[in-house]
Formats: sequence, structure tokens, C-alpha cells
Amino acid sequence: MTKQFAVIGMGRFGSSLSAELFKDGAEVLVIDKNEKRIQENSDFSTHAVVADTTDERVIKELGLRNMDVVVVAIGDDIQASILTVMILKELGAKQVIAKAVTNQHAKVLTQVGADRVVLPERETGIRIAKNLLSPNVLDFIELSDEYKIEEIVASSFMIGKSLRELDIRAKYQLSVIAIKSNGKMNISPFPDDTINPGDTLVVLGEKKLLKKFETKTEKALFII
Repeated sequence: MTKQFAVIGMGRFGSSLSAELFKDGAEVLVIDKNEKRIQENSDFSTHAVVADTTDERVIKELGLRNMDVVVVAIGDDIQASILTVMILKELGAKQVIAKAVTNQHAKVLTQVGADRVVLPERETGIRIAKNLLSPNVLDFIELSDEYKIEEIVASSFMIGKSLRELDIRAKYQLSVIAIKSNGKMNISPFPDDTINPGDTLVVLGEKKLLKKFETKTEKALFII
């Protein structure tokens, strides 16, 4: 089922996040009080709405509590950011991720119920979008337009098997260049190295092939 996201606040952070989610096939509702910002982002979203999310009725009418994730990316009005998060959580929103502009703002957002708080200086919208779409992908490095490296959490179908048994290179045309286990990095692992619970695979390959592999590991994650 296609994931549904709402992104509130169409500044630079919210715009890059929503565009990346939309590009990867998610349903994205974008919201901002500024009509010009909504017009600029309407082509990179499923729905675009001019609205004030500090009004509880607006949040109810837009059905935000039914979204898989709501991202509060309001950066120019701290009070509106905090009120929006508070109302969303009071109405039962499943997962609320909020942008903070200062460390103190981050603390308050956590106190009013935000499930995750991000500081844009530390995390880009594109990186967070990637994590939302593929929760098992912890991090990634773009090598070129076609290739990248991803850190992928070991799924249930991998546990207890060796790299030889998984045969990721032959089945998915991807290269496991390292395994993180108990905080230690095993560079250039051997074919007989076994995957343990909690391990992370560092995988190199074409983006389209990594995407297929992500789908496989996500399905396995939900089985655990």
C-alpha cells in the first residue's frame, strides 16, 4: 500500500522533503499558510492546501491523524510549530516528525509529543525522506547518478545465514562491502561470515537495484 504523508510548512526543508517523497511514489499532502509557497510546490505533491494548522478543525478536516506520517516543517513561527504538534498528537496522529530551529525548540517539541525531532543543519530533507520511505535504510552516500552506498538493517530472512548462502551479489547484483556488528565494522567480509540479529549491511550498487532490495528487506522486517 502506498504510504501517505503530510508535510506542513513549505520552506526549503519542507519543500525538499515533500518533493523527494513524491518523486519516490508516496502520496504527499503539502500544507502552508502562504498561497505562493503552495503554488510553487503543487507540482511536487499529490494535494496542496493553503491552511492554518494551529486550528484544530483544520487538522480534523484534512484527516491528518490518518496519515502514516505528518512532518511539521514550520520554521518561521515557533509557536505555530509547537501548537501544531500538540494538536496532532492530541488527535491521535500516528507519527509526527517536527523540525526544530534551536535546541530549546527541539526540547519543547519533544515534551509536547513529537515522535522525532530534527534539526535541518544536521539532517537534510532528502535524507529524512529516504529514511521515511525505507525505514531499514539507516544512511546512504550518493556516488553518482546511478550508484550509491546504503546501510541496511539485516532482515529476518538474513539472520543466521552466511553471505555465501544469501548470495546477494548473484541474486540482486549488489555488493556487500562491510558488515556492522556490535558497533564494529567488518570491512570486506568473507563469504562465510554469518549475519546476526542487529547487524547492518553496507551495500553498494545501482540505485534501481538497491530499491528492489530495500523492498525485499522491508517486507521481511514486518515479519519479525
